[in-house]
Amino acid sequence: MSDPMIGQRVIIEMGMGNDLHGMDYTKAAKRAIEDALRHSSLPLFGALELPHDAMRVQVTVGVQEPDALDLEVLRAVLPRGRAEVRAVHGGLNVPSNGETIVIAQASVEAFLSPQDGWALKV
Repeated sequence: MSDPMIGQRVIIEMGMGNDLHGMDYTKAAKRAIEDALRHSSLPLFGALELPHDAMRVQVTVGVQEPDALDLEVLRAVLPRGRAEVRAVHGGLNVPSNGETIVIAQASVEAFLSPQDGWALKV
């Protein structure tokens, strides 16, 4: 059962991104979010005639140094809905020829308030 204050999750997608040179956690996280977005589509908004701002989007990004993320830059990547971005410890730092490759993981979840009487357009 979903919490009406949080809404019903209608989609969850995962993505991975990296920065090969420069240890830029925000760049890697942005790429992870974009990767997740490339795997998703939300045709139900058109089918149900729902405005995109009815959707709450929760993004969780995992990197080895969560405090290094610029959450405002990441929030700006999201094209629709009311976006929230949080950073957690995760991802990987991989040593490579004197540099560190930064790998970020992201989950992008979309929530709607509980809906009654949904009917698809014909």
